[in-house]
Amino acid sequence: MAVGASSVTVPQEPGSGPGTGPGRDGGPRTPLGRAWPWALAALPLALLAAASYLGRYVRPSADEWCFLPVVRDEGVLGLVHKFYFLDNGRVANGLLVGAYAEFPVAGHQWYGAVSGLLVLGLLWALTALVLRRAGQRLPRGIALTAAAMATAVILFATPNTYKTFYWPAASVSHTVAPVLAAAAALPLLRGGGRRGRALALAVVLAVGVFLGTLSEEASVVALVVLALTVLLAHRVLTPPLRRYARTWALTGMAGIAAGTLILVTSPGSRTRRSRFGAETTSMLAPDTLYDAAAAFARILATVLTTWAYLGAVAAGVLVGLLARPRPGARRVLEPARPGLLLGAGLLAFLASGYLCTVITYPVFGAGVVTAERTWNDYLVLWVLLLTAAGAFLGRSLRRHGAATALPTALAAALCAVTVVGLTVPLYDLGGKMRTRAERWDRQDARLRAGAAAGERVLPYTPVKVASMLEPFSQDGKRVWPAQCVADYYGLEKVTRGTRTP
Repeated sequence: MAVGASSVTVPQEPGSGPGTGPGRDGGPRTPLGRAWPWALAALPLALLAAASYLGRYVRPSADEWCFLPVVRDEGVLGLVHKFYFLDNGRVANGLLVGAYAEFPVAGHQWYGAVSGLLVLGLLWALTALVLRRAGQRLPRGIALTAAAMATAVILFATPNTYKTFYWPAASVSHTVAPVLAAAAALPLLRGGGRRGRALALAVVLAVGVFLGTLSEEASVVALVVLALTVLLAHRVLTPPLRRYARTWALTGMAGIAAGTLILVTSPGSRTRRSRFGAETTSMLAPDTLYDAAAAFARILATVLTTWAYLGAVAAGVLVGLLARPRPGARRVLEPARPGLLLGAGLLAFLASGYLCTVITYPVFGAGVVTAERTWNDYLVLWVLLLTAAGAFLGRSLRRHGAATALPTALAAALCAVTVVGLTVPLYDLGGKMRTRAERWDRQDARLRAGAAAGERVLPYTPVKVASMLEPFSQDGKRVWPAQCVADYYGLEKVTRGTRTP
């Protein structure tokens, strides 16, 4: 949660370079110099806008076939009841899923745009507050650029953008959840006296309980980060804030523990463990720990060879190069050594990533390597860490007297190249989504017409995209979720269709 607060320390000394003259905001004085940060920010923002537009082609699939009939017949609370007593115990997850399932197809279509703006807004606010509490200021537009690049990388550098961004059921658990956890640091960073601190404690406690019943993996990541905050507060915070920050972190950990207790003791959680054999498979068994380590190593190989993550580094470099001390600002973040903070951040990423793999291995087995959506809980931390590393690199370049014109231009160019690189696969995915949407709509109309005419059994042809599950997958051997499809259309049964919709 507190990674934003404890891992970014930006330059303390003034410097020179393009767009860094003595303007009122520490930024450039020329019109061109003032405009380029906004032009650069427009690139990842345009990517997010295009991706949101493609959301019009999202249609229900996989688990959502089963959620929609419940919300239609019993409302959001009916889905929460189902989650707690029958499915998995994730109460908060049921609330968020029910919120978009209230608007069947439209909820799926708008989910990407709404969640993308939420992630962008939270990361932008986090970036601005971290810099303010570090006593720094940036030329206008650079904080937005950094947040937009981080958002783009989180959402679109993944091996499966559909499951990360477009599939609401996965996004609320593994994409939005870790960002909400990081956003719990916002009231802490704002300060504001006794009332402000009381509000920060209340928020982190509430977010902790909510997170504990939303996502087990995001909870693990948050616990690791909060534990490191407790251990390193004396090295990264000024004395007035150290004790309070530890109290804040411990309060967040208590909230997560309470939420997790609600989840693991629920009838739904016990049912889920029994269904996947987790009741008889110990996560602490040597074989499980070894296999999970091997699986996590394969995941790391994929992550470390994904070049698009360099866009987050480049955005951080811009922050480090262009930040200026804010006159008269009261700084609460210590100018700690980069090695300490980056080392702690890397430890948090590796530890939480491995632990997330351990707790998901009993469910997915070796398939955890291809269940990319479960990676996002710790990949959000990875992107924040890379952005911080870039900021330290930019600071180092300035502190050693290097000319900043060339590094600034190169960092901006890398941001632009990253956006272009992410656009190509998104365009390809958009075409596949459009094809599926057209076929889905034709089949939807046929099934609705048949049900209205009194038919009780109708054929359903799987309409797949991005490895999403559909009825009659694995060449017809896996029937799930065929009965949920039948319930959605008010039929008794659907059979496997063979004709392309």
